[in-house]
Amino acid sequence: MLRQHIARWGMALAGTALAVGPALAGGLGQPATGAPEGFEPVRALPPQEQLPAAPLLIAAYAFVWVMLLVYLWTIWRRLSAVERELADVARRVEQARRG
Repeated sequence: MLRQHIARWGMALAGTALAVGPALAGGLGQPATGAPEGFEPVRALPPQEQLPAAPLLIAAYAFVWVMLLVYLWTIWRRLSAVERELADVARRVEQARRG
């Protein structure tokens, strides 16, 4: 039942993406009005149209590392909670054996 529900939603999402995607990306393959046809070197572009890659690359790596550290921190917290619960259960079992 759950698998059928998930499959149905997945098919609906895929269908929506296939139907809406080309409509949203309709103008991506065509150059803007007045844009040159073909390759234009970056050096030929005015400075305000150039986008430096280094800050974007550093930001992307920083984002990935921060997300990784947050994920590891959440795992550490959950593991600590499980260890506390396991110690509590072991203590209760030991008390039940004695008493």
